[in-house]
Amino acid sequence: MGQFSPAAINIIVLAVALVLYGLVWYATRNMSRFAQVLARLSPVGLVIPAMIYVAHLTSGMVVTETAKPPEPIIESVEKGRPAPRTSAPEVEPAQRPAPARTEEEPAKPTEPEKEARQTDWDIVPVFYGTDRDRADQAGRIGYGSARAQRLELGRALVTVPKLHQVPTIERPFAIRVPFFQITIFERAEDPKQHFTIQQISALTREEFIALTRERVGGSSAFKDQALIFVHGYNTDFDSALYRTAQMAYDLQFDGASFLYSWPSASGLTGYAYDRESATQAERFLRPFIDLVVRETGAKSVSVIAHSMGNLPLLQVLRDLGPALPEGVQLNQIILASPDVDRDVFAYLAANLNKYGRGITLYCSANDRAMAAARRVAGGIPRAGDVPADGPIVIDGIDTIDISATSTDVLALNHSVYAERTALLNDIGLLLQTGERPPDRRIPILQRATTSKGAAFWRYPVVQ
Repeated sequence: MGQFSPAAINIIVLAVALVLYGLVWYATRNMSRFAQVLARLSPVGLVIPAMIYVAHLTSGMVVTETAKPPEPIIESVEKGRPAPRTSAPEVEPAQRPAPARTEEEPAKPTEPEKEARQTDWDIVPVFYGTDRDRADQAGRIGYGSARAQRLELGRALVTVPKLHQVPTIERPFAIRVPFFQITIFERAEDPKQHFTIQQISALTREEFIALTRERVGGSSAFKDQALIFVHGYNTDFDSALYRTAQMAYDLQFDGASFLYSWPSASGLTGYAYDRESATQAERFLRPFIDLVVRETGAKSVSVIAHSMGNLPLLQVLRDLGPALPEGVQLNQIILASPDVDRDVFAYLAANLNKYGRGITLYCSANDRAMAAARRVAGGIPRAGDVPADGPIVIDGIDTIDISATSTDVLALNHSVYAERTALLNDIGLLLQTGERPPDRRIPILQRATTSKGAAFWRYPVVQ
């Protein structure tokens, strides 16, 4: 898999620092109180600069795969059409972020500035719905972890650097305490090197429909398609935008990309809050999906849900499915690592095949987030697990064991659906062809059976 990721290096450096500090603590245990305090505080002045220096040395490191990345689509915000790879994107140049619908227009750069900026990055429009409360940031609108008790619509323009390596999300290097929202050091973001949010605007329903119709109407590679992403646990709003943009860009998806972002607490300790927030978001997610299906002009709407985001989606599809117009089906329903009790999943997903042309479940035996969720749930397997007797298999749903696609000992292995080229390729084929069973579109997949004789597929172990 190549080099260690910056996140892995972050963890290694922090672990080494903690070990060394532990040795200092042990060595000074018999000193006077004053000497202990002095000796134990002194290393802090060395550790933090050392970690910042390591950040500088490793700032260019990214995890890459040997597969050649596909040529990305250059997005056109004005016309919603993919442009040839050799031409500049038909977008307004990068602007200083501003609140939605301000009366004063930002000053436009000169033509040389515009040309230079368009050469360095591409733009991916992401249309979003959220029931997060507004938490505006300096110079732009934003959304926090509180519940707004209402649905808000909008559009974000996400920049993707031309130097982007599939399937990473390039963000500024940062030193953070693992699993907690504590930042020790973070480099400044640069759209030439990082995913950034160029512009974000809240929209009225009419504005939202007009812009999404324009985008759908201009699609060609994924003609008249829409793709909805529902994120999982421990995800802030900006990170969900970046993930949506990354998948669309890496898939070369030129249809309309949608994000539904429910109010996650965005922290390790927020698991219980996130589960309740995801559940209560059902009443806002349903009208959002209904809006995309009925009003955007898309003839094919697919949904990807990750982790805890599967819970509200399954509840919505159970109720929305029978209410779909005559002859209307969702295209593909992709359930990635569902953090849902297996028995609840079996109940909610029982009739999904009536409402989607194809349903795919990605699960894994080495997903550490699933293992933690299982312990919290009293040992009951999650739908995204692969226990000893095999994964959950339901009629009409293709279950694929993706354990072999990610064996990184320092990773959670929880987001591999979007972090491995093989799985992105599979998702792309699903959206374009929907070919089934899975081993017909991915010949390397191996057919296997559970202890009860139910058939599923798995990626082979790489020797």
